[in-house]
Amino acid sequence: MDLRRWTHVVAVADCRSFVRAAERVHLSQPALTRSIQAAEAELGLRLFDRGTLEVVPTPAGEFVIARARQLVFNSHCLERDVELYRNRSLGDTAFGVGPFPAATFLSPLLAGLRREFPQVRLRVEVSNWQQLFKRLLEEDIEFFVADTRDLPVQPNVQIRKLRREPGGFFVRAGHPLGRKKPVTIQQVWEHGVASVRLPVGVREVIARLLDAAPGNGPPVALECDDVETLKRVALDSDTVLGAPLAAVEPEVAAGTLRRLAVTGLPEMVSEMGVVSLRGRTPSPMAELVMARLPR
Repeated sequence: MDLRRWTHVVAVADCRSFVRAAERVHLSQPALTRSIQAAEAELGLRLFDRGTLEVVPTPAGEFVIARARQLVFNSHCLERDVELYRNRSLGDTAFGVGPFPAATFLSPLLAGLRREFPQVRLRVEVSNWQQLFKRLLEEDIEFFVADTRDLPVQPNVQIRKLRREPGGFFVRAGHPLGRKKPVTIQQVWEHGVASVRLPVGVREVIARLLDAAPGNGPPVALECDDVETLKRVALDSDTVLGAPLAAVEPEVAAGTLRRLAVTGLPEMVSEMGVVSLRGRTPSPMAELVMARLPR
């Protein structure tokens, strides 16, 4: 069976719909249906159950699709590696960063790359790890940098740990809590906390300190992936900011934000890592970017 037909099988498995899969592979729906039927006939296996709501792989289909997906992935890698070898250039790259990396090292990193390699095109997506993980699996980005604690374990994904970033809670100068040493986590939460989506482990620790019922995570007053927006809110209101120290160093140094000492709060850290697809050769520019990430 040719690779094009394996690509059709993977597309139907991913989209769970012949209509959406046909759009993805740029075929008419009847043509895609005939391709899948031909694949099933050649293999002697029924790959999909055609339900009324969605197309679902059969057990035999699950077995075949896992191997087809690897074939398609390897083909994409080979095409890209040959192109890089032929051009012998750094190439362009696309990668992702989570909210906290974006607020700390991203700007100086990109500025340095633009100064040294003005001919190279970069595409950077700033988002939460869930969206970046989806983009990685779709091969829309080469890698991403984010807090990796909640990432699902998958055999085709690898994680290279970076340095741990200490964090805490911060308030504006003149905040009522800024005059107290120390404060309780209950007092912090009474003023409302602004943060990116907290990792599961952090939510569980804070829930215990707040004596929250099992399964009820601590309510965050403002959840946002834009750290600059979160800082602005904390500076202009009595909202308490939860963030890594590196993200607020300029404001702390200037005295516009103060770190709170919170009773009973264990060390809070962000566990950053570089997430990429196992077995995929990164472009030279992607390798260069990853080599310059803070460790």
